[in-house]
Amino acid sequence: MKQGIHPETYRLVAFKDMSNEHVFITRSCVNTKETVTLEGTEYPLYKLEISNTSHPFYTGKMKLVDTAGRVDKFRSRYGDRKK
Repeated sequence: MKQGIHPETYRLVAFKDMSNEHVFITRSCVNTKETVTLEGTEYPLYKLEISNTSHPFYTGKMKLVDTAGRVDKFRSRYGDRKK
C-alpha cells in the first residue's frame, strides 16, 4: 500500500439513527462535535437521519420522512396532478 495517503483521523465512531435511536459503531474519519459513552467506552458521535434500520428498502415498511418541510413544499408547488 502507498504510504501517506490514508487519513490520520481514522477511528471508531458511533453512528446514531435519530429516527429510531439505533446506534452502531464502525471506523470512520468523519468530523464530530459530540461524544457518547457505550459500554464504558467513549466514542465520537455522528447523528444520521436514516440508516439501514429505518430505511424503507431494508425494513419493508413505507415511512414518509419529512426533512425540513420538503414534502409539504413539493406538494404545495405541484399539488395533486393526476392526468
